[in-house]
Amino acid sequence: MNGRALVFAALALGAAWLAWPSLRAALFAEQAPRTVVARGELAESERHTIALFRAVSPSVVHVISGAASRFSDEDGAASGAGFVWDAGGHVVTNDHVVAQSGGSLRVRFADGVTSSARLVGRSPNHDLAVLRVDRASLPPPIAIGSSADLQVGQAVFAIGNPFGLDQTLTTGVVSALKRRLPTEQGRELVDVIQTDAAINPGNSGGPLVDSAGRLIGVNTAIYSPSGASAGIGFAIPVDTVNRIAPQLIRNGRAPNPVIGVRLASPEAAARAGVDGLVVIDVAPGGPAAEAGLRGVDRAAGTLGDVIVAIDGRPTRSVADLAAGLEAKGVGGTATLRIERGGATREVAVRVGDGGR
Repeated sequence: MNGRALVFAALALGAAWLAWPSLRAALFAEQAPRTVVARGELAESERHTIALFRAVSPSVVHVISGAASRFSDEDGAASGAGFVWDAGGHVVTNDHVVAQSGGSLRVRFADGVTSSARLVGRSPNHDLAVLRVDRASLPPPIAIGSSADLQVGQAVFAIGNPFGLDQTLTTGVVSALKRRLPTEQGRELVDVIQTDAAINPGNSGGPLVDSAGRLIGVNTAIYSPSGASAGIGFAIPVDTVNRIAPQLIRNGRAPNPVIGVRLASPEAAARAGVDGLVVIDVAPGGPAAEAGLRGVDRAAGTLGDVIVAIDGRPTRSVADLAAGLEAKGVGGTATLRIERGGATREVAVRVGDGGR
C-alpha cells in the first residue's frame, strides 16, 4: 500500500471515529419505554425496616406549638414531634417543644388529620411533656421497651419531622450510653442515649425505637456547630419516660427531688482546693436542715459541709447528687457522706419535693 492510500485510510478511520457517537445514537436510541428488569426479593434487612416503619409511624405525630398564620400551620410556630402514649389520647413530646406555646397546641397525625391539643403536664427537669388530644379514632400507642439493657452498637430507628418534613425515618446505632445532657434549668439529664441516627430540628420529641419497634428513647437534642445533624444525637431513655409520663398524666407535674441546699459551683470549689460539693446555704426547715447540714459561716469565715458521696457514689458534680436523689425519689432517704472540719461522717437525709 502506497503512502497516499495510507493517508486516505487514516482519514477514513478518523472520520468514522468522529462520526461514531452520532451513528451510535441513530442506531441504538431507545425511543420507547425500556423493559423493566425484575428486581427480585428485597433483602431481609430492607423488609424488616419497611415493616418496622409501617408498624410504628402511625403512632408518630407532628406537634405544632404556638401561633400559626391563617395560611400555614407552621408560620410563627415551633415544630417538633411526639407519639401516642396511650388509648386515652395522651401524646408524649419534649418540654422544650411546647414551652413557648402560649396555650396554642396542635397535633397532626400520620393520616393528615390535625387536632387541637391541651397541655396535661410538663417536667422541664426531664425535658418531657404530655399533651391530650380529643379524637374519636386514635392510632395504636407505641410499644414500650427498656433502656436498661441497651448495648452500644445495636440498631436504632428515629422517626420524626426534621425541618417540618413529616414521617421521616433515619437509622443508625446506639453510639454511647449514660451520657449527661445539660438542661435549661441548670440540671443534667442522666443516662442519656447517644446515637448516630440523623436527628435534626423537628425531630425533638419523636421516638427512638429498637429493631423490635419498641420505644427506647425520646429524641431530644443534637450536638452540632451548624445546627444540623453531625452524627451525634441524644435521646431521653425510655425508663425515665415510663416513670415521668404517668406522673404528668396523674398530677400534671413530676416531683423534683431536692434536699434544700444551695451549692457552690464546681469551679469555685476547685479554686478553694475542695474535692466535692460545698454547701453554701441550707434552706430553713428543709430536709438538709432537719439532718443537721451546715452552710458557710460567713461571720467566722469557715467552710460549710462538703458532700463527697451519696449512697456510696462519689459526688464530683451537681449532676451526681441530682442523679442520686432521682434514684431515691421524693419521700426516700439518701445517705450523704460529708466532710466537716477535717472529719468525715455519714448523714441520712429525707428527699423532699422542690416543685417545678
